[in-house]
Amino acid sequence: MVAWYLWFKALHIIGVVAWFAAIFYIWRLFVYHAETDSDAVRETLATMERRLYRAIMVPASIFTLVFGILLLYVRWNPLGQTIWIWIKIALIIVLYYLQFLANYYRKQFLLGKTYSSRRFRILNEVPTVILIIVVILAIRQPF
Repeated sequence: MVAWYLWFKALHIIGVVAWFAAIFYIWRLFVYHAETDSDAVRETLATMERRLYRAIMVPASIFTLVFGILLLYVRWNPLGQTIWIWIKIALIIVLYYLQFLANYYRKQFLLGKTYSSRRFRILNEVPTVILIIVVILAIRQPF
């Protein structure tokens, strides 16, 4: 069972890296989208945002979730679990919220809505804080 656990852990980490890369990048694309006056640039950014969301962010989030659940399945001990797992689950919910929020803004840009780039600059920092907490929790986990 230990061998499976290590494979699941490696695949989970790969998913996390891809998911966070997409989350970081999409908010940066939104900053550029909000700041441009060029229709051609907006069209290019919209294409990049769609591809990033559909081809990388969504699959990476599912991949991460599947292998995270498998990790829990292999090592779950309801009596031995501490608060760290519930904090991680709460952070995962926040990450999914950010992902769905990104899709909302992506669709709003397609409808021609405009926003201040400051909003997206701030939203670009939230995943950084979450990543720091997730890494600390992963390193300090009790098992």
